[in-house]
Amino acid sequence: MHAAVVRSFSTPPAYDTFPAPVASGEREVLVDVLAAGLHPRVRSAANGSHYTSDGVLPMVPGVDAVGRTPEGELLYFIVDGDAPGTMADQAVVDRSRAVTLPPGTDPAAVAAAMNPGMSSWIALRRRVAFRPGGSVLVLGATGNAGQLAVQIAKHLGAARVVGAGRDPERLDLLKTLGADEVVRLGDDEPDAADRLASAAADVDVVIDYLWGRPTEQAMPALLTARADRAKALSWVQIGSMAGSDITLPSALLRAGNLTILGSGQGSVTAAGIIAELPSLAAEITAGTFAVDAVPMPLEQVEQAWHTPTAPGQRIVLTP
Repeated sequence: MHAAVVRSFSTPPAYDTFPAPVASGEREVLVDVLAAGLHPRVRSAANGSHYTSDGVLPMVPGVDAVGRTPEGELLYFIVDGDAPGTMADQAVVDRSRAVTLPPGTDPAAVAAAMNPGMSSWIALRRRVAFRPGGSVLVLGATGNAGQLAVQIAKHLGAARVVGAGRDPERLDLLKTLGADEVVRLGDDEPDAADRLASAAADVDVVIDYLWGRPTEQAMPALLTARADRAKALSWVQIGSMAGSDITLPSALLRAGNLTILGSGQGSVTAAGIIAELPSLAAEITAGTFAVDAVPMPLEQVEQAWHTPTAPGQRIVLTP
C-alpha cells in the first residue's frame, strides 16, 4: 500500500510503499482510510520527540483517522501504540477503539477535530470534577486545540471562559467562539501576568497547553490575586508549546489550594479515553463546534508537513 513513511527523524515523512497491515484478532477489521489529521501529536511522533516514541524506524505516522469497512460502515478510530499509523491507504481497526459514525458524516471534519478536541474534553470530564457553572482559563487558546477547548468548556456548562494566547488575530476569533474575555500574552511578562490575574484570578480550572515560562508567570499571578486562596484551583497540564519545564516555588503549594495534574496517555486509561469518544464524535458530527479542516492528498504529505494554516485550521491527509 501507499503511506507516509518516516525513515529518518530529521526529515518529514515521504509518500512511499509500506507493507499493508493484516487484521488478525476477532475484534479487528481492515478499513480504507478516508482522512487522517496532521496533529501536533503526529508531528512529534514523526520526529521522535514524543514521550511515547520507541525510536523504531521505519514507521507510518498517524494516531487516529476516519475509515470505511468493506461493508461500508464509517468508523472513527484510534490506533494502538504498537500498530502502524493511520497515514496510509489502509489501517487495522480494533473495534474496541472505534466509534461508528452516521451516514453523511464529513470524514475530514471528524479527523480534524477529534484529536485536538479530545484533550480538553477528557480533561474536563475525566481529570477534574468540573461542573456546569464553573469557570475555565485556557492557556494557549489561540492554537487549534485551545480554540476547541474554549468551545468545549462552554458546551460543558462553563459560566465563564477566559482565553489567553499570543496571536491577536486568533484572540479576536475566540470572542466569536464563546470566550467571555481574552488576554494577550507577549514579551512583557509582568504585564501579561497582571492581565491574567485581572481576568482569571478566580477560575476553577486552568487548561494549560503552554507550560514553560508563561505558566511560571501565570501560577503566582493567579494564586496571589484570588479572592479566596483556599478555593480549589485545578491546573491541568496538557501541552508544552512554550517549554517542557517550569520552576515551581514550594510556597505556591502552601499559599493556595492548587492541584497540578496532567491529562494525556497514561494519566487517563485507554478505556476511559475510548468511553469519551462517542459523545465527542456526536457533537462534532452535529456541528456543535467550529471546525475548519484543510484536506490534502496523502501523496502530498511532504508539502503538507510545511504548509502553514490559518487560525482554527487543521490539515487532514486523504489517501
